[in-house]
Amino acid sequence: MRIGAIEAGGTKFVCGIGTERGEIEDRVSFPTERPETTIANVIAYFKDKSVDAIGIGTFGPINVNPGSPQYGSITTTPKPGWADFPFLETLKREFDVPYGWDTDVNAAALGEATWGAARGLDNCVYYTIGTGIGVGVYAEGKLVHGLVHPEGGHVLTRRHSQDAFEGICPYHRDCLEGMAAGPAIEKRWGAKGSELSSEHPAWDIEAFYIGQAVTGTILLLSPQKVILGGGVMQQKQLFPRIRSEVLKNLNGYVNTSDILEHIDTYIVPPGLGDNAGLLGSVALGVRALS
Repeated sequence: MRIGAIEAGGTKFVCGIGTERGEIEDRVSFPTERPETTIANVIAYFKDKSVDAIGIGTFGPINVNPGSPQYGSITTTPKPGWADFPFLETLKREFDVPYGWDTDVNAAALGEATWGAARGLDNCVYYTIGTGIGVGVYAEGKLVHGLVHPEGGHVLTRRHSQDAFEGICPYHRDCLEGMAAGPAIEKRWGAKGSELSSEHPAWDIEAFYIGQAVTGTILLLSPQKVILGGGVMQQKQLFPRIRSEVLKNLNGYVNTSDILEHIDTYIVPPGLGDNAGLLGSVALGVRALS
């Protein structure tokens, strides 16, 4: 079984060929440009690959309602040329195979539940914290959709007592993404996160906001595993700080040893590493076949 996979990010696209065993046999990446250029590169890659299905995990927001005429489209993204772009329909005209379609973070959550840090569990939550912040929710063996799809990067936050930064989100200013995404770190401190020392005060403030969001997720969804990925989370000093914030926020209320005694294995990085998104798209393709 050969599964085509597309991890469609706001900065770059990664396309690959995987198997139902979670193996990547081939991959390629290229910058995310305007859709006519980017999708032409996708089509050229798959043209001679003879895949049985294609899974797509994409930046959003996207339309995930199969009953909608706009199903398979990017919706309100500010990325030039991509708003209302019929992503899925464009590929269907080229390749007559089953398709899996979801957000990039939902795909990553599925990948982690299938082959990664949440393998064997009924539910998990996957946060990607990078250029933006997104949340994927896997519950009772299914990816969660509702009226649209989860947009946990835009939950509102309490402000850190020592933080006067106004936030960068064009919709909400000081939501989670506006305060804690990579561009917010750079604008607040005048340097990229990768240029700041591990002891810089940026990381306590960052952990405050991420920890607050994770606490709310635990109280609302009660996931069996919380997985934190994305470029910002390459700063490994964040993990102990976030875990500490979560414990402080919960204050013993959620009385389970997974949190009170084993939080180091409860709030974790992706088990699939940088392959979480691409393997998640493979998993979407596998599900589309079945």
